[in-house]
Amino acid sequence: MPTLNLPTAEGTLVPFTTSQPRHFATATPPFPRVALAAAHVVVDPLAESDPWLDAKIDWDRTIAFRRYLWSLGLGVAEAMDTAQRGMGLDWAQAQELIRRSLDAMRDVPGAQMASGAGTDHLAPGPDVSVDDVIRAYEEQCSAVEGMGGRIILMASRALAKAAKTPDDYVRVYDRILRGVREPVVIHWLGEMFDPALEGYWGHHDHMKAMEVALEVIASNADKVDGVKISLLDKDKEISMRRRLPKGVRMYTGDDFNYAELIAGDEQGHSDALLGIFDPIAPAVGGALASLAHNDLSTFHDILAPTVPLSRHIFKAPTRFYKTGVVFMAWLNGHQDHFVMIGGQQSTRSIQHFAELFRLADKAGLLQDPDRAASRMRQLLAVHGVA
Repeated sequence: MPTLNLPTAEGTLVPFTTSQPRHFATATPPFPRVALAAAHVVVDPLAESDPWLDAKIDWDRTIAFRRYLWSLGLGVAEAMDTAQRGMGLDWAQAQELIRRSLDAMRDVPGAQMASGAGTDHLAPGPDVSVDDVIRAYEEQCSAVEGMGGRIILMASRALAKAAKTPDDYVRVYDRILRGVREPVVIHWLGEMFDPALEGYWGHHDHMKAMEVALEVIASNADKVDGVKISLLDKDKEISMRRRLPKGVRMYTGDDFNYAELIAGDEQGHSDALLGIFDPIAPAVGGALASLAHNDLSTFHDILAPTVPLSRHIFKAPTRFYKTGVVFMAWLNGHQDHFVMIGGQQSTRSIQHFAELFRLADKAGLLQDPDRAASRMRQLLAVHGVA
């Protein structure tokens, strides 16, 4: 197995020898949990662009990655924050991404996909009203439904800015939910993922905010497939999960504690809609295959070593987790470069990448250690590490 010198947090170089990759069992859905992977986008590194401003997408590689996720039995959560929505991917590009992914999905029997609809084409500002937010939501929801897609109702920066009271959130969500054709997934994205969403639902206290969200869901239960909360707090998720109306799913967005939340307890479990499922997809497929056979021991054996990796990828500033996701895709050969929209490959340090490499190896997720080590050496050289 290849050995390379990796930097440590102390600024030293220490030899590291990779392990044999782990091979995970596969199974045919349906799985005992709904599992949607929020997928990243691949840019074209050879396209003429201003890297901090433009998003030149490599559509072939981007769609190929979705096919890879479907081949493992996972569903796709499209045009979400993992795809750098709101951090380089604009609404026009998101529509094209959704359209292309829906076209590809129709060729894959049993494939699942839901797509983000929000208000990101409406810039927050003092002149933006709650009615403006409603119109923006309606425009995007109509576009996704018009393409034949299912909706993930994304949190709105414009609403967070325009709302004066919790009642403004209730009014917006009631209006949008009454107008959709099919039940949606409501996404409550915490401020650790997007600082502009601080105080969402009209409260800075998450438990008070939860009361508002639950009020909205209870009043529109027939239009809500589920709610995804991304607060990185398992106790808050469990508390909300136990209070959801019958038939409304909890989709865990907790990239720190997903294994135990998916496994569940005597009072229920969470389904999943996670960005971490993008880089650990083979392990997720194997774990869900084990869960389908009521083999909790193997389920936890597979996912336990992925949790430290996920916590590292999603460490503060959490909004830069996409960099680790794309780094893993590069290491594992899903793309032949490590370039991101907005130049965001630069948002993490070489020490961060080195530790990510170690943790991915420990989880058995470096599918070809020789290739991964070669690419890691390339990145080290760029950072002046011989």
